[in-house]
Amino acid sequence: MASLPATDAEVRARAAGDGKRTAQKTVVEARQRLTSSSGTRADFDFELINDYAASRINAALPMAAIVGILAIVASFWVPLTIAALWAGLVIASLLIVVLTAQRFKRSDPSKFNAGRWTTNFVAAEALGGIALSLLAFFTFFVNSGGLTPVMFAMALVGVASNAVATHTLPPATLMSTMPVTLTVSIALLAQGGTLNFTLAAVTICGEVFFVFLARQLHTSELETISHQSEKDTLISELEEARNMSDEARRHAEQANIAKSQFLATMSHELRTPLNAIIGFSEVLKSELLGSHNVPQYKEYAGDIHSSGQHLLNLINELLDLSRIEAGKYELNEEAVSLVDIAADCKRMMELRAKSKGIELVFSVGDNLPKLWGDERAIRQVVLNLLSNAIKFTPQQGRIVLVVQRSGDGGQLISVKDNGPGIPENEIETVLSSFGQGSLAQKTAEQGAGLGLPIVQKIMDLHQGRFDLFSKLRFGTEVIATFPRARVMDALAPVVEKRNRLEIYSATG
Repeated sequence: MASLPATDAEVRARAAGDGKRTAQKTVVEARQRLTSSSGTRADFDFELINDYAASRINAALPMAAIVGILAIVASFWVPLTIAALWAGLVIASLLIVVLTAQRFKRSDPSKFNAGRWTTNFVAAEALGGIALSLLAFFTFFVNSGGLTPVMFAMALVGVASNAVATHTLPPATLMSTMPVTLTVSIALLAQGGTLNFTLAAVTICGEVFFVFLARQLHTSELETISHQSEKDTLISELEEARNMSDEARRHAEQANIAKSQFLATMSHELRTPLNAIIGFSEVLKSELLGSHNVPQYKEYAGDIHSSGQHLLNLINELLDLSRIEAGKYELNEEAVSLVDIAADCKRMMELRAKSKGIELVFSVGDNLPKLWGDERAIRQVVLNLLSNAIKFTPQQGRIVLVVQRSGDGGQLISVKDNGPGIPENEIETVLSSFGQGSLAQKTAEQGAGLGLPIVQKIMDLHQGRFDLFSKLRFGTEVIATFPRARVMDALAPVVEKRNRLEIYSATG
């Protein structure tokens, strides 16, 4: 059945629905930003802090190893106990951070509070930063000038490792790196000298660089989470759309099954009484049991008979269309003569054409071979086309039925009349199921509007083509074209293979 174009009201309704969904999405995103501790979206806070906790847990052993190595290096300039005490404090503070991260991992995500967990982690990182900054006090235990470059290197290593490990939580980055930068810079400045002043400046620049790097990493991580969220949302919407589509398909299939069952049941229930009505009206009309006392009864019987036939044809068309749409219309293909079928149909419709004073002309091309197709279906095509032409052609009109070869080597049936024609804007309606043009409704006999759709679908089953050409006040021409592949002379001949050596019996 042809699909109808969307009305302005439907377009406006869809646009309003899309605008409403966009507004809702904007409101939700604004609410998420206002309730977020990072200024992005509240649901991103959990992902960022979760990544921070995972990074801290995974980096715990490497960080402890780095602290141990730094303590060993420092022990060459400061007493071993002082270096060990410093390393112990730093590792203890690192343990506090790791325990806090593990507690976060074990917590219920549904009860997540971004502000509280951010405060906990920042406090733990502040302890770690203070413990790391104690290396500046190494200068109180040794007067050697060679210690300052080592302290500078230790400070940079600590700042770099903490900045990378805490980049998903910017406040934690500051609290873990700022104390050691400040204390070491002050200690270097206190030592005096051009080298120490330079190292202090480089330490501050290093702090700025690594904080900036952590910010960049944080931005990149945030974009990754945002893209992942958008992808998840898109996947969710696609899944929802697929579920809705599957549900709609199931409803359509159920409706189609119900329609088929209804048509099958109603066809049986209607055909049984219709056959009786047609049969008895035929008896009454022909006066087989005796003449009627009232002459009008014979006329009434004829009306009953013709009405019953019309209703039976309508039921048959409905069933054919339903079977074709359901894919259950199977072709019984064989070699058929398109000329013979057209001639039979012309004879069947000739009496009806003469009753309206219509001239029915039949033209046949030369040397037309047989077709490979369904004779009943092709006959139905020709009858429908001729029936429509007779309906829409006025009295004393002319109809031309032509059977000939098509331009591509196939065969075609053309039915051309000089009826009122069809307006161009109504052709699509006429070709749709139950569709009728306005002019046709006024000037022709009433019908269901199923003839041409059935013709189209039968031609589709034969891999053919159906064309309709019409012009107001000049008439209409319909052409049903069968492909060259169905013409028998276009089929490859069957070659019988024989053995090279044939032995014939001499006896009869």
